[in-house]
Amino acid sequence: MYQSTSYLIAVDTKKTLFSGMYINPSNPIFSYRTVKYNGKELLLIGGGDHKTGQPSCYQDTYGILEQEAKKFYPNCEILYRWNTRDCISLDKIPYIGQYSTTMPNVFVGTGFKKWGMTLSNVAANIIVDKICGNSNKYAYLFRPSRLKPIKNRDEMKNVLVQSTNSLVFNKFKSANMTFDEIQNNSGSIIEIQNEKVGIYKSPTGKIYAVKPICTHLRLFTILE
Repeated sequence: MYQSTSYLIAVDTKKTLFSGMYINPSNPIFSYRTVKYNGKELLLIGGGDHKTGQPSCYQDTYGILEQEAKKFYPNCEILYRWNTRDCISLDKIPYIGQYSTTMPNVFVGTGFKKWGMTLSNVAANIIVDKICGNSNKYAYLFRPSRLKPIKNRDEMKNVLVQSTNSLVFNKFKSANMTFDEIQNNSGSIIEIQNEKVGIYKSPTGKIYAVKPICTHLRLFTILE
């Protein structure tokens, strides 16, 4: 599998909102829904997807969502921004079922392709049937053992190349930006006393510094 990062903003439109949940069929893809929070009805707009680890900029992530919001509600206020990562299988179908033939009592449900509320229910039904010894006519579609590296060779190649470039080679890449060059509401990797440091400047100029090395894998992570 690979991970995909997507973004979400919560918007006070200062208008009466629609009811329901919607997603557009063309690229770039946006989803629209509403939520009640602190006595207000807010609009949630999601989108800006890209493979996790690929370089991205504010305009192509949160920026494109804000632009979409202001297209319909010019006087709206962007209240919150956040992002999430989802696991995607190579053939875009979740892995649901027995984890391994050597571990017959261990089951897995993953790779929901951002449709977790729906596909977690599918996973629950299939796995319950497996545990109870019941037949489920959909189980074969999602079996975790179905991966065929040759059949999925194009996506497999993409995943290997992108993972290597973003997680390994960048560990040794020299920082190409200075602290003063980092704009507000953006971040980058810089060098301080010959050590790489991840710096983020908030919209108000508040500075956050982190170590850009994964504490588990000791691999370099990207901060854009």
